[in-house]
Amino acid sequence: MTAQTDQQAVSSADSAEITPDYNLEIFGESCPYPAVATLEAMASLSKGEILEVVTDCGQSINNIPPDAKNHGYTMLSIEQNGPHIRYLIKR
Repeated sequence: MTAQTDQQAVSSADSAEITPDYNLEIFGESCPYPAVATLEAMASLSKGEILEVVTDCGQSINNIPPDAKNHGYTMLSIEQNGPHIRYLIKR
């Protein structure tokens, strides 16, 4: 259990050092809207740019990570803080 906690702390510390190029906040919207909006935003980024997505849609965890992977994007970080989920995605 300690190893998992230490790993989570490292993951959070690493993502805190990443500065996203763009931010997308989606609150009060149910899926699939957050996933669709994320893919639309990602399409406008240049290769290597990072998008930060913050949403309160709990179901987005089932859509955003697999959609990002299927489109060839890199999921850098997924963090949950209360009802908010923060994704860092690199194009």
